Amino acid sequence: MVNVANYKDYLFDVTKKIMSIDSPSGYYWNVTEEVRRIVEELGYPFERIEKGCGIITVEGEDTSRCTAFAAHVDTLGLMVRSILPNGDLRFTTVGGPILNTLDGEYCNIITRSGKVYTGTILCKEAAVHVHPGAASSPRNDETMIVRIDEQVHCKADVEALGICSGDYIAYDPKTVVTESGFLKSRFIDDKGSVACLLTLLKIMKEEGLKPKNNIKIIISVFEEVGHGSSYLPADVNEMIAVDMGCIVLDLNCTEYDVSICAKDSGGPYDYEMTTRLINLAKENSLKYAVDIYPRYGSDVGAALKGGNNIKGALIGPGVHASHGMERTHYSALENTIKLLLLYLGC
Repeated sequence: MVNVANYKDYLFDVTKKIMSIDSPSGYYWNVTEEVRRIVEELGYPFERIEKGCGIITVEGEDTSRCTAFAAHVDTLGLMVRSILPNGDLRFTTVGGPILNTLDGEYCNIITRSGKVYTGTILCKEAAVHVHPGAASSPRNDETMIVRIDEQVHCKADVEALGICSGDYIAYDPKTVVTESGFLKSRFIDDKGSVACLLTLLKIMKEEGLKPKNNIKIIISVFEEVGHGSSYLPADVNEMIAVDMGCIVLDLNCTEYDVSICAKDSGGPYDYEMTTRLINLAKENSLKYAVDIYPRYGSDVGAALKGGNNIKGALIGPGVHASHGMERTHYSALENTIKLLLLYLGC
């Protein structure tokens, strides 16, 4: 097998690049353009479909069959709901962020004109010297606001900046790679998996590898709101969603494993595909775990609900504290790439 560790620096460099680009669900142009640039630099064609998803096609030995790998580059986020009389912003959520973890986070407010303003997400009762409930008040979209870093005193001041309802609010991922090999950041779900797929392409190009059948890598842009890969090209026969593995409670996965999901909230994944993935991981001594995800949906589920005639599976690196301040280890990312290479027969 290819020595995937030789591509560790590339993996983390790509991860940091795409992490640095704001991309809450529906605001995808900048990040998919960066993915397109990376892919075309490797010599692969990049197609952007009408709904915004990217598709990268790699020809295999058997061109009559096609396997899709899907990972999503869209993230959780917020959107301006209204402008309050004092010039603060009320927001609504995009996807399912844990709002308690956003109290005090820096953010960008992205206007329709392209102008970007900075701000801070705060509880309305933010001052401990004034508000007796500053520490104990609930944190939700009724009690939290965005404070804009501009001299605004009323709604009209904010409107004069060009900020209005429907503008995206993207918060800081705070991406760090430690010397001990940990990646800690928001949005490892699922930019960590996107980086794995881009590194897979890099390995295939550098090592001269050809998959046993055609593959399509799908970069979806609406997964966090439920319909990421609801459309698939007609030639796709099977699909593996590459998305984060769940950790804690009674689950088996750790931050060092590739997780293989047998069932999530949408039901069981394809038995034959899942069994094959388990056997490949076992026979090649990968660090892996098989788990049930109780509160989870994937791009495979979206594809099946969209009426696509496919079978599907789900794998991905184990990620701690999902939808909060997430963390995984290089080992989980490497094991994910290795399992994908094995599945492709490379």
